[in-house]
Amino acid sequence: MTVRSEPLLGVTGARRGRASLGLWLDRESVFSWLMMALPLLFLAGFVGYPFCYGILLSLQDRPVAHAGTFVGLNNFIADFNDPIFWRVAANTFVYTGIATLLKMVFGLCLALAMNQNFPLKNLVRALLLLPFIVPTVLSTVAWLWMLDPAFSVVNRLLLALGWPRPGPSWLGNPVLAMASIIVINTWRGLPFYGITLLAGLQTVPVELYEAATIDGAGGWQRFRYVTLPLLQPIILIVTLFSVIFTFADFQLVYVLTHGGPQNATHLFATYAFDIAMGAGQLGKGASVALTMLPALALLIVALTIYMRRR
Repeated sequence: MTVRSEPLLGVTGARRGRASLGLWLDRESVFSWLMMALPLLFLAGFVGYPFCYGILLSLQDRPVAHAGTFVGLNNFIADFNDPIFWRVAANTFVYTGIATLLKMVFGLCLALAMNQNFPLKNLVRALLLLPFIVPTVLSTVAWLWMLDPAFSVVNRLLLALGWPRPGPSWLGNPVLAMASIIVINTWRGLPFYGITLLAGLQTVPVELYEAATIDGAGGWQRFRYVTLPLLQPIILIVTLFSVIFTFADFQLVYVLTHGGPQNATHLFATYAFDIAMGAGQLGKGASVALTMLPALALLIVALTIYMRRR
């Protein structure tokens, strides 16, 4: 009997071990960390390493094909003493602020329109995604042709309406160039806002609108006191993502203007690329790119705190 009980005890111990392991995995904290393990490893490998290497580069005088020399914060000090850097900073904030505001307003209007019942509604919703689906470079090249001074479709339309010749130079004038890239960024980002807010609108209970209508609320009052408060968390999240994408925009601006004319459309991303790859100063380019982080971090923290309070 003693000999036979030893395997039974082993089996019982294995079952207890599996049961305790199952109980351990059933803990919410343990299961959450297990689900987050792969994404965290991915971020550490493909985001964390380049980020840390960028910080290391920003502290060096590192020309292309040469060994780096540690210079501390000299690159950042040189950036802050560079008038072009402050022009780039102003451009980035103007570009991000105006484009995000336009996308938020027109995206909400677009979502409200798409939430109505009309013929071919699903087809129209699918077509809304085209600006967002088409590759950025491809759509930007199309806009580059549309805004060309000699062959511009926009200028030909303006001339047909009586605009004096030769028509505006959309990408050759500093003010018009900034306005052009803002409009194109807004056009490209509208589907992201529109579709996301449309999904939020469809979660609003119809009973709330019916109750508001019975209480005598008009269209504007229903929007202000029912739709907008319920959409506010979604609007904040979409705005947060839009600010991050717009603040770090590169392809659209670089293909259209290369930061010109006269640095009028240079953003942090394009200016850092020109310094690092064009001028061959990898350290200084990395320092310019890293100056985006404090502003974005403050914005993310502020929006996160605001959403938690709501």
